[in-house]
Amino acid sequence: MSAQAPMVITAAMIGAEVTREMTPHLPITPEEIAEDAAKCREAGAAMVHIHARKADGSPSQDTELFRAAIRAIRKKCDILVQVSTGGAVGMEVDERCGPLKLTGADRPDMATLTTGTVNFGNDVFWNSRPLVREIATRIKALGLKPEIECFDAGMIDEAFALEKEGLITFPAHFDFVLGVGGALAARPEALDFLRSYVPAGSSWTCAAMGRHQLPFVTLSAERGGNARVGLEDNIYLSKGVLAKGNYELVAEAAKRAKAAGRELATPQQARELLRLG
Repeated sequence: MSAQAPMVITAAMIGAEVTREMTPHLPITPEEIAEDAAKCREAGAAMVHIHARKADGSPSQDTELFRAAIRAIRKKCDILVQVSTGGAVGMEVDERCGPLKLTGADRPDMATLTTGTVNFGNDVFWNSRPLVREIATRIKALGLKPEIECFDAGMIDEAFALEKEGLITFPAHFDFVLGVGGALAARPEALDFLRSYVPAGSSWTCAAMGRHQLPFVTLSAERGGNARVGLEDNIYLSKGVLAKGNYELVAEAAKRAKAAGRELATPQQARELLRLG
């Protein structure tokens, strides 16, 4: 993608780690998720990345929870819906793939695929090679384009291996997740290396953690990439100031993208730019 292409902003709305104790603005119910998603769309996001939560706030990959959230979102707006297959640390493959059972009108627009194991704070986000191939196979069977989530550079190499095996196709779309404790740091040099390393013609998004989130929107905009913001990765609009919802982080990202000379992609433009079919 070039610096002239519209910028795709994705709102990572929920995650599996953030709690209501950390921020009261975390959306949990399908209605809350849909309301925030509609505000994100209005603020400039083209896509939402969603996890699911039970009524008590604990993370779940239950198919029906995703179905309810997707239906609620699509009643509110036309934003693209990307589902997580990462789930929460410790989940097994069948549980993680719960949203990949959705078909027809409830089928998501995209799904994530993490291509390697990585330290995740004091935990380990376990993605063995057989597990990665199983999830890639299920994503392909549903006819979805995966977003290749890369917490470290070797995960790009694994994408090349998956392509040779026919499990994904190039050009692909990559998400560089920077700043997770124990993984690749949120540094401009890291971003520049990763974006130089992806297959020709591929698109990329950067998701930087915590205080790095919004500054990396500017860096990504200047480098012709896309940005992921939201409460999954960062709960603060500025130092000590909680974002009142994902939409406030999207609005700030939109402002920074425009300041860097980038227009914002609509959901339809994002579908074309990310080759979602």
